[in-house]
Amino acid sequence: MPDFEMPLVEAAKHYLKEHYGEDTVSMTVTQNGVEGGNGVLGVDCTVSIGGATSDWSKKFTFRNGEVTTMSARMR
Repeated sequence: MPDFEMPLVEAAKHYLKEHYGEDTVSMTVTQNGVEGGNGVLGVDCTVSIGGATSDWSKKFTFRNGEVTTMSARMR
């Protein structure tokens, strides 16, 4: 993963933990439309809650470098 994507991925992981209690097992960037802290980051990820894992495709919307919303669909 390129260095410039690391803060976006970390912000996405933090958002999942804070809002949904999900621990990120793995996360792969599939689309990066974030420029200047604004745009959409698409990922494929595996998350864990209470020991149960599931696979998702998620899109995080960034504004000023912060995640504002997320959409998800199970893979």
